[in-house]
Amino acid sequence: MRDTLLIALFAFLGAAAAGLLGAGALWLLRRRSLTASLTVVAAVAVAAMLAGTLAVAWAMFLSPHDLSVVTTVVAMAAVVSLATALVLGRWVVARSRELALAARSFGDGGAFAAPDGPATAELEALSRELAATSDRLAESRDRERALESSRRELVAWISHDLRTPLAGLRAMAEALEDGVAAAPDRYLKQIRTEVERLNDMVGDLFELSRIHAGALALSPSRISLYDLVGDALAGADPLARELGVRLVGARVEPVPVEVDSKEMSRVLGNLLVNAIRRTPADGTVAVGAERRPEGVVVSVTDGCGGIPEDDLPRVFDTGWRGSHARTPPAGAGLGLAIVRGIVEAHQGRAAVHNIPGGCRFEVTLPAAEA
Repeated sequence: MRDTLLIALFAFLGAAAAGLLGAGALWLLRRRSLTASLTVVAAVAVAAMLAGTLAVAWAMFLSPHDLSVVTTVVAMAAVVSLATALVLGRWVVARSRELALAARSFGDGGAFAAPDGPATAELEALSRELAATSDRLAESRDRERALESSRRELVAWISHDLRTPLAGLRAMAEALEDGVAAAPDRYLKQIRTEVERLNDMVGDLFELSRIHAGALALSPSRISLYDLVGDALAGADPLARELGVRLVGARVEPVPVEVDSKEMSRVLGNLLVNAIRRTPADGTVAVGAERRPEGVVVSVTDGCGGIPEDDLPRVFDTGWRGSHARTPPAGAGLGLAIVRGIVEAHQGRAAVHNIPGGCRFEVTLPAAEA
């Protein structure tokens, strides 16, 4: 038993010395290729075995012949180990380079395609993560292009909508200044109307900028949808009477919700104004509110004749106003974009569907806790 312990002790001391030298070599080569590190690891394994064997042989006073036999066997093992480490290292490095080239493709705006051929489990996992990252980057680029297109469209609409009232205001101001206005009171009334229109546009732009900047501060409180819808119908009734459109509050359940009443009133007001302006005279705009499994749903149904299927995904985009035949006489295409922003800030969602003779806008909100 004592001899066994001494053999183990001398073998451990020799192997430990080789291990310490190998650790130092790995630290010095930590920024080099993986092939060099694998070669050092293989060399350390063989050197540790050789050092332990030599230490034991020295302690046991083996004959020169026996010591040469042991050394020869260890040397052959070292050759095989180093050759295996070099082959493995070069293969892993080659796969890593192929993966780096493939990753560079989606970094330049392309799509990631994993290299063909076998790879280690770690490289396969890295390939899957890079593929998922490539898909997310592609989606992000698509959203960025869509947002940029919406911004350009918004600038075009705003420029057009601002130019028209400003030109009218200048003409009326010049007429009043020159004293050639036949009916000054009518001119003054029209100037006030145009100024209010411009003020509404600026207010919409400010609200949209707060939404996009994430600076929309909500003050939620518990309120019944019945009261919220009733106030919105009362506010939209004068416009409906002016345009000859009937407002109907059908199936409005007194469901409680936790919302910012001011912002949600703006949502319903924008939806109602949008529906009234697009519904022909003698048409009907219906408002409903009910509890569903997915939450509380508020719907506004109009008689606009429907929205082209290709335009449905863009209805809530900034600056979108549809075809010229359906474009209202006022507004800059911001109302529905504001609706979506406010609803999403309440952890809800806004959607639109075509129905026979018109379309239905639906706002889904989380139900208030009982």
